[in-house]
Amino acid sequence: MKYMLMIYNNPAIWEAMPGKERERAVAEATALMDELQRSGEWVGGEGLADPSNSRTVRVRHGVPAVTDGPYLEAKEHLAGYCVVECESMERALAIATRWPDARHAGMEVRPLMGGSGLEM
Repeated sequence: MKYMLMIYNNPAIWEAMPGKERERAVAEATALMDELQRSGEWVGGEGLADPSNSRTVRVRHGVPAVTDGPYLEAKEHLAGYCVVECESMERALAIATRWPDARHAGMEVRPLMGGSGLEM
């Protein structure tokens, strides 16, 4: 089963973190990605640009509206994602627990649906 691990971050927390601690967090995430690649569980992932670069699109009654910024006003934002393929939700949660951002903001773990959508 594939799972998306959504990485939430608060820029204020990241910026307040001492440089050595930030370097350690990046090294820790890199090591975890390397481990998951070796085990065959890593599918992929990317970091996302700052929310100030995002746009939200809503279509109401056939009329599109595009606004600046993320959908929700919050201090934490979706900073990136990973996709892993592993045997269970418990394993996906164990991986998310080891991701450095889980200690400072949060990680959301959600199964990905196949083309049929039967996973709902």
